[in-house]
Amino acid sequence: MNAARQLARYLLQIKAIQLEPEEPFTWASGWKSPIYCDNRLALSFPEVRTFIKEQFAEKAGRFEPFDAVAGVATAGIPHGALLADRLDKPFIYVRSKPKAHGRQNRIEGQLEAGQRVLVIEDLISTGGSVLKAVEALRAAGAEVAGVLAIFTYGFAQAEEAFARAEINWGTLTNYQTLLEEAVAAHYLDERWLATLDAWRRDPARWMQSVG
Repeated sequence: MNAARQLARYLLQIKAIQLEPEEPFTWASGWKSPIYCDNRLALSFPEVRTFIKEQFAEKAGRFEPFDAVAGVATAGIPHGALLADRLDKPFIYVRSKPKAHGRQNRIEGQLEAGQRVLVIEDLISTGGSVLKAVEALRAAGAEVAGVLAIFTYGFAQAEEAFARAEINWGTLTNYQTLLEEAVAAHYLDERWLATLDAWRRDPARWMQSVG
């Protein structure tokens, strides 16, 4: 089994990713979704946590050279810190907005102008949150070597957003691999594949169809 399939299986086993096409979840954005992803759960399982760390370390090679690792608040912070420790690199993290008190930092940790930074996120949906972090790093004088995340839904909006921002990116596993593994490991009946693919292609239309 390749690493992407193995990680998909781990995430299903620990219920970090749940598939419920008959009873959709409601995201904070209001979107209805047949999938719920919470990669924070991986931190509670040493075997899975270590697997993710080692896969990040392997994938990070394609973004070399870089001087530091940046985690995106909040879910990207622990995975970014684990990777920075594994690679013996400086670590910083990027808030979604400046701190409301003190020095009102958006970026926490020591960042020098001109440094190349690898950005770590847990999940890519439309790419909006991580690309805001990229903007903040660039505004602070950093060069962004790329973005790595644990999982992506594979939305076209994300592909387009990263292309506009001229950012190289990658993930450890993805939606299509997850579905294949969910069927193979009997977490999902194959009859739901068309519905789940329809959601990924056009979530708004899918929401209308399920009410």
